[in-house]
Amino acid sequence: MTKIPTSRLDKLLANMGYASRREIQLLAKNGRILLDGAPVPRADERLALTPDLETRLVVDREALDPLPGFALMVNKPLGVTCSHKEAGPLVYDLLPARWRRRDPAISTVGRLDKETSGLLLMTDDGALLHRIISPSRHVPKRYRAHLARPLNGTEAALFATGTLMLDGEDKPLAPAELEVVGEREAILQVHEGRYHQVRRMFAATGNHVEALHRESVGALSLPADLAPGAIRRLTESDIAAIFAAP
Repeated sequence: MTKIPTSRLDKLLANMGYASRREIQLLAKNGRILLDGAPVPRADERLALTPDLETRLVVDREALDPLPGFALMVNKPLGVTCSHKEAGPLVYDLLPARWRRRDPAISTVGRLDKETSGLLLMTDDGALLHRIISPSRHVPKRYRAHLARPLNGTEAALFATGTLMLDGEDKPLAPAELEVVGEREAILQVHEGRYHQVRRMFAATGNHVEALHRESVGALSLPADLAPGAIRRLTESDIAAIFAAP
């Protein structure tokens, strides 16, 4: 039987970004933390970190935020950077302020460059993050590209060979699948995560990507009703879909 982890209340809430441990002690003392509707008088009480704790624990009249070990999907807008340091809008700014203070921190699962939109995954679960980005997993990522010039008809065969070498690299790309959608539009599915990979692949054919949008990771697709800039928590079935064949 798997042992259920526990945590002191003040440590749990401090790590979830609510406040300092001292401030949480005051919240408890003033009856502002409830468990199953009853005040929790001591902030050093140990709680079992079961999934239902999110519905049972109320902090200052608000339901508890997601417990550690959760994942999100984000519809990343154009012009937003997957960084903590660069100037301008950052993807972390899309998160609720309290979530940006969590420890362990919420991180992006890989990156989309500033001018690429679409499905971006985020998590505070380091093991899950590494499972998704591990080269041995070969998790496919599907992109829709709008190009500056018409496709020349040789791209699909070239990308599928597994022999294409990008400038500055000494290892060929893994085979990738191209679906032609229009004269200047294509869907490309890749199984790696190299720097600016899709843009560099089309550049190797003499073309230029004018717009790029990631539609799916594994069999997990960006929902049509998730607006740019919006976030949604992943369910267990969503996470399973990441590792399923699309």
